[in-house]
Amino acid sequence: MSGPVPGTPRLLRAINDRAALRLLLERGPLTRPELGALTGLSKPTASQLLSRLRATGLVVLDGVRGGLPGRTAEVYRINGEAAYAAALDVTPGRIEARVADLTGTVVGEHVLESPGGDLIGRLRAALHGARPPAPPRHVVIGVQAALDPATGRLGYATVRDMPGWHIDDLVPELSRGLGVPVSVENDVNLAALAEQSRGAAAGIPDFVLLWADAGIGSAIVLGGRLHRGATGGAGEVGYMPAPGAPTARDTGPYADHGFQALSGGAAVLRVLRRHGIPGTDLRETLTNAARAAMPTRPDAPGATAGPVGAYGITRANGVTADGGAGVVRAGVAAAALREVAGRLAVGLAAITSVMDPALIVLAGAVPMAGGEPLRRLIEEELHALTIPRPRVRLSRVAGNPVLAGALDLALATVRDEVLDSTGVTGSPAFDSGAGVTE
Repeated sequence: MSGPVPGTPRLLRAINDRAALRLLLERGPLTRPELGALTGLSKPTASQLLSRLRATGLVVLDGVRGGLPGRTAEVYRINGEAAYAAALDVTPGRIEARVADLTGTVVGEHVLESPGGDLIGRLRAALHGARPPAPPRHVVIGVQAALDPATGRLGYATVRDMPGWHIDDLVPELSRGLGVPVSVENDVNLAALAEQSRGAAAGIPDFVLLWADAGIGSAIVLGGRLHRGATGGAGEVGYMPAPGAPTARDTGPYADHGFQALSGGAAVLRVLRRHGIPGTDLRETLTNAARAAMPTRPDAPGATAGPVGAYGITRANGVTADGGAGVVRAGVAAAALREVAGRLAVGLAAITSVMDPALIVLAGAVPMAGGEPLRRLIEEELHALTIPRPRVRLSRVAGNPVLAGALDLALATVRDEVLDSTGVTGSPAFDSGAGVTE
């Protein structure tokens, strides 16, 4: 019977190097004694480790720390200039680019408006506009479509939606054209990754993100991991049949039907217009409805609180909101939002019945403009339709969540490559941050 294979000195050094690099990435600058204490390594081993990492250029001296017992301690940090990662968010009207160094510090951003020309040229121009200090080691591109892992082609979007993208071996072609390894990911999936790392879904292993904007989409996270499906189309709920809406049989697979026809941006705007809510576009109209439907402070001048309706929205006597194009009564605004919420809840009920998630995160123009009044209504409508009662929360990711998620994914890839250069992959010691005695 054979026993465990002992680690070679080279393997042990690589494990320790990875553990130290992970700690420096997560905690920031550390002294040699702090690094030794966190990894459990002896003083000589920790010193040798830091010497190795400085020689590779991955770690640099970051000054000294005084005021502690004993000698002044040197402080070490990750060298952010050792590698760069980049992200691109591609939509029909613009390409947004962002570049970060190895520490995650953003070093460049650019927005290419109304991009024209060939696909590679547009992507290269957006990336070049962000002025990366050095070529990035990996680029993640967020798109309003899904990559089929079996064929390598883009799906769930027409040629009109994504001109130039429907080619064989898409990822290899983009990598060759940009001269850097590329990943292509669905935009809503990337928003979910951002929500998982820094938003409302932090620490939640099973959740759904619903993106409600001009288009409808979702991302599914199970056991802390994105579920993409056999063709990459998991979460493409805009195409899901919905009561009262045309089906793909009626309109064709990529026309306006199903959940998209019931709850997409155009449908939501029609509902609000029918209720007389003023506004120049979807966001403004929803914002006006939400403001009008908000409870009125009892101490507001001239306000008399009215009864609270079934959806928890105070209907104040004579309370109105001026949307710039007329006046909206609170009851009318509440009814409009209630109809919008009911439509969204129908799709969410189907998702909840299949997935039973702990949390549903709402993102995109519709829920963010509708705010807390709309969120509350969606949650109540959903709980009236399903046995599971998942929490429903608004997105907490500031700025562009698609770009944030894309950069997170690109950074994770680059960091793994850099850490793998130490000579060991996926070590338990690396994952735990613990060192191994040599």
